[in-house]
Amino acid sequence: MSKGIHISYLRQKEIDKQKWDACISNADNGLVYPYSFYLDTMAANWDALMLNDYQAVMPLTWKKKLGFHYLYQPAFTASLGVFGKQLSEELVIQFIQAIPKKFKFIDIALNYSNIFNLPSNFISTRNNYILSLNKDYASLFSTYKENIRRNIKRAKQVGCTIKKDIDIAQVIALAKPNLQQLTNINDDDYKNFETVYQHLYQQGKAITYGVYSPNQKLVASCAYFFSHQRAFYILVGNHPNGKTMGASHYMIDQFISDHAGQDLILDFEGSDIHNLAYFYSSFGAELELYPYLKINRLPFWIRWTKN
Repeated sequence: MSKGIHISYLRQKEIDKQKWDACISNADNGLVYPYSFYLDTMAANWDALMLNDYQAVMPLTWKKKLGFHYLYQPAFTASLGVFGKQLSEELVIQFIQAIPKKFKFIDIALNYSNIFNLPSNFISTRNNYILSLNKDYASLFSTYKENIRRNIKRAKQVGCTIKKDIDIAQVIALAKPNLQQLTNINDDDYKNFETVYQHLYQQGKAITYGVYSPNQKLVASCAYFFSHQRAFYILVGNHPNGKTMGASHYMIDQFISDHAGQDLILDFEGSDIHNLAYFYSSFGAELELYPYLKINRLPFWIRWTKN
């Protein structure tokens, strides 16, 4: 380890939350997910690695099963990893190497700023899509693919309407059936997410959008979180009827229209799913890669179940 660099392992009770949050706020690569209130709410448990005196940090979100500690990615937490200023490949590798050996299985997403030439036997890459909104709306609209424009027009023609600040419970209810097909998110995760939403909403850092059909049925909805000049498209629900109306296209377009010209990045939070990736890119969004870390230190007699 380089001279002047000391990475410490801190258990959750040992973390100075004020210094931790200051580090995240000032980080070049800060995101909403590593703030202490977010981790306290969404993670079953979390410890941390710290460079010197909170110069850089890495949350370690963990659970325990069959007597083994393991690192996992909490629900509604797209990426974590190392956060700080002027991060280097050497430092990120040192953080990974400093993960305590007691964590026998590691299956976590790092963030976009951690994507160096990391050890390929442990690292894979995932896809995210982002759209800078710092242009006027006409310029942003001009980058949409034709199918996006066509669906926006259809939604308007059939009489869909958009409302903001709808009840987060309605967004969750609409999103659940969609997410059950893709993830193992449970009811506690949704309750915790609602807690995080309310916390951010009170600070003016969260908003919901809903699209209603002509008969006033909610057919598309989403929640956005704001942090570090990013708007996170974090919880999305679509009713089957909304897909034929172009409701989700209309909803995203409205958000882009509302925030055009701002120093803001719309972060779509994925996706490796081809259809979703194409959908996001059709708004003019660009690919942003981030690394995924997977290390298996389990005993041989259980290792095969986690490969």
